[in-house]
Amino acid sequence: MNRKLVLLLSVIYVIFMGSLAVFLYVDDKSFKALVAIGGVICGLIPLLLALFTKFTFNLPLVISYLIFLFCSQYLGSILGWYGLGWWDTFLHLISGALIAFLAIALYERLIHRSAGKSISSWFVFLFVFSFAALGGILWEIYEFSSDQFFGMTLQGGGNKDTMVDLVADTVGGLIIAIWAGIRTKVKKSKLN
Repeated sequence: MNRKLVLLLSVIYVIFMGSLAVFLYVDDKSFKALVAIGGVICGLIPLLLALFTKFTFNLPLVISYLIFLFCSQYLGSILGWYGLGWWDTFLHLISGALIAFLAIALYERLIHRSAGKSISSWFVFLFVFSFAALGGILWEIYEFSSDQFFGMTLQGGGNKDTMVDLVADTVGGLIIAIWAGIRTKVKKSKLN
């Protein structure tokens, strides 16, 4: 059931953004049309994972991802909510948390079940926190590269924008990493 729901939600998002891309292109809004095409590509990720791999993520993570895409691509870039000032920082805080949850999902799928008894809660904390911080860093490298090579203005505020984004990503990841570390410690104490 979860797999079918992931497929359905991803298809709905892809169709929405694809239709929007066509509408915006016809309306001569090429930048917004490119954002919508990016939405199609990003929306295909859970769909492709569900169709072509055995690697699945839990439903709340996929739904959160699609909501995040909607908030950043449609509300932020297409409707202009990034102009509010706080929207970008808020989304970076959320993205840090989402990437941290992705780290937890990867950890739980890649670590052997019996290893859970001997893994330190500090290791889980560091893994989740580092993964979230790395996600934020890679995004800022993407923004910088796009500005340098394609003349975009993703880093509208320059160094200050980059640092505020990284701090927000880090805080979002830190909150979830603390929770993951505590959760691991509690689980280990129940096993002993």
